[in-house]
Amino acid sequence: MTETTSRPSTAFDGFRLIASGALIDVALAVKAALAKNPAASVLTFDDATGKVIDLDLRGDRTDIAARLAAAEPASEEGPRGRGRPKLGVVAREVTLLPRHWDWLAQQRGGASHALRRLIDEARRNDGGEAASRAAQERAYRFLSGLAGDLPGFEEATRALFAGDAVRFSQWAEGWPPDVQAYAQRLAWGG
Repeated sequence: MTETTSRPSTAFDGFRLIASGALIDVALAVKAALAKNPAASVLTFDDATGKVIDLDLRGDRTDIAARLAAAEPASEEGPRGRGRPKLGVVAREVTLLPRHWDWLAQQRGGASHALRRLIDEARRNDGGEAASRAAQERAYRFLSGLAGDLPGFEEATRALFAGDAVRFSQWAEGWPPDVQAYAQRLAWGG
């Protein structure tokens, strides 16, 4: 299995969970559900991002797996110039004010080393904020795609972004159980 075909995902037929697991397995479950009911309203979500995944379900397992694998981001194996290819260094532009460049120039190891040190320190001292923010965004993407018309959606999303799991659960209480459970899993790992 490739990284894409094994990517954790979840599919819903309306508000009912029909499959969760490796993307290839979920895709095959979606294909089976659509074979039983071609009018089904099926959405598949990437568990890591909460984004909807478009699936091309033509053919058999091999055909579907090949298309999923082909959808993987292309690696940057082409000719490389200067730099440190073994470290995976990627050159990008950074826009700073002159005072920032002056400060960076005075740091040991140069600007790149100082920036890497600052980023590593910020990541260590993050206290889980970035992970929490990513979980909120992931849950919000899912909820927007599937539950936007459910009662209490706006209040539940306010609670989600406030990090209030109890209030979120209260607002989502009348929602279909599969939607509640998956949203809570995306937001709080529950």
